[in-house]
Amino acid sequence: MSLKNLLTAFAIAATACCCNQQSTHPPDSEIPGRKWWKEAVVYQIYPRSFQDANGDGIGDLRGIISRLDYIRSLGIDVVWLNPIYSSPNDDNGYDISDYRNIMKDFGTMDDFDNLVSGMHRRGIKLVMDLVVNHSSDEHEWFKQSRSSRNSPYRNYYHWWNAERGKPPYRYSLFDVNHDAWRYDSGSKAYYLHYFSPKQPDLNWENPALRKEVFDIMKFWAEKGIDGFRLDAFQFVAKDTGFPQWPKGYEKNFNDYYSMGPHIHDYLKEMYKEVLSKYNVMSVAEGAGRNFADAHELVDSGRKELNMAYAFDAVDLGKPGGYSLLRFKQVFTRWDSAFAKEGWLSIFLANHDQARLVTRFGNDSPAFREISSKMLTTFILSMRGTPFYYNGDELGMTNPGFTRLEQFRDKATLNEYQHQKAIGTDMVQYLKNIEFSGRDNGRTPFQWDSSTNAGFSSGKSWIELNPDYKQINAAREENDSNSCLNYFRKMVRLRKENPVLVYGIYQLLDPANPDVYAYTRELNGKKWLVVLNFRNRVVTSNTGIDFSKARIMIDNYGHASLDGHLKPYEALLLELP
Repeated sequence: MSLKNLLTAFAIAATACCCNQQSTHPPDSEIPGRKWWKEAVVYQIYPRSFQDANGDGIGDLRGIISRLDYIRSLGIDVVWLNPIYSSPNDDNGYDISDYRNIMKDFGTMDDFDNLVSGMHRRGIKLVMDLVVNHSSDEHEWFKQSRSSRNSPYRNYYHWWNAERGKPPYRYSLFDVNHDAWRYDSGSKAYYLHYFSPKQPDLNWENPALRKEVFDIMKFWAEKGIDGFRLDAFQFVAKDTGFPQWPKGYEKNFNDYYSMGPHIHDYLKEMYKEVLSKYNVMSVAEGAGRNFADAHELVDSGRKELNMAYAFDAVDLGKPGGYSLLRFKQVFTRWDSAFAKEGWLSIFLANHDQARLVTRFGNDSPAFREISSKMLTTFILSMRGTPFYYNGDELGMTNPGFTRLEQFRDKATLNEYQHQKAIGTDMVQYLKNIEFSGRDNGRTPFQWDSSTNAGFSSGKSWIELNPDYKQINAAREENDSNSCLNYFRKMVRLRKENPVLVYGIYQLLDPANPDVYAYTRELNGKKWLVVLNFRNRVVTSNTGIDFSKARIMIDNYGHASLDGHLKPYEALLLELP
């Protein structure tokens, strides 16, 4: 179906629907199941790279405080803050040594309290990462656990005594050798670490450990935070008999690691002990192995979590590009599965991914801005809670790191050593991480064109993207057509129109390899979203007038509705 025919057909259908049922449509105030966390727009801040207040080259809490008016100006409702707890920083703060304290790099607990109060005064809620699949090996629990086999903390972690022989193979994501068992000579046993060797996995079978975690959650909830993102939580439950798994299982390790025994018992206990007692938002990183797993995490009647954070779509962004047909299929399948029960997050970028516009748009000078706006339109017009990563509102791009010494991410550096040891083509490996490495999304926020992009008065902990003099917040602030101001407009549009939050999603023209088109419909209101994912004009061959369709937003600012979509054009139309 051509674009113009597609628009016309749905305009006619919407008109007929409105004429026949106008008097029976309930007002938006009567939308069932409304929740603040469904209607929120979440803005993720990576604190190490957001704003440095003391000149040491590392972003900190006082830096974030100094930028709260900017954050408020975005129109967002929630800030998700990556870990700021005490940590030796082996994995960028995801290795926690003290869950009730603040990493010295980031400031003090007084700074944190001021941050929370500053956010709340501005109507912004704060969600924090809860990292409890593992701790740091420098946490006091682990120090005590490895000190003696008789320690009361021994059962806080997973140990395999050496006299039993070598434990069954388990795959580690961050270990140089991908071996998740690390031998500890002091107690003559192996401990389990799904991630770095400095991140031993916690034993959730132990009720004492679970109580510790729930007490930590209460500590932060009492401090006034508004939610938790449960990092890697789908992995917490293990079969502690550690059976042998088939050779090569690691190629699909999620099928073996996710949703282990008793995970729902743990979540129901968490809900009873903590989540039910506070008006907090809860998000699971990962959605299990399938739709059934995802539903069991987030269906409201189960009293576990609010929403899941599924990776199927974000994983499509690979070197060499991706299939838009597959992209549409993934989002449509997830929406269909959660059309009546449960809730999802909508995202395409975070601290573990390369930049949004580089992976899913086009970061060339000719198309960076327009494709960035197109992707913003997509994220903020889908059903689900949108998560938007800091800097993407500016259209920030990958920095183009080509040398190993430019990278800081431990997972990247360890994998480099592993690939080198097995004889991989390292030139190609570097090209791959230049595109998809996690550090691509961790370069400092580009505030202005001054030294170090206004991020710090000192040398940054990681190199800046050299394009910061052209791409920065100060420059975009004064440009009404900038990526930044388009993001603000799109956020406002979503917040003012519940059809974009709760409206039924319907995919159109599913076989079109270039265009993603869908409707959102709620209480008699029908909106059409049309997105061109290509760097060329998409042409239709009809001449039908669309003057009755109301343009709600378009990323060029001068949509013609003549059946042609310009490169990366995005249209959001209200149908009569």
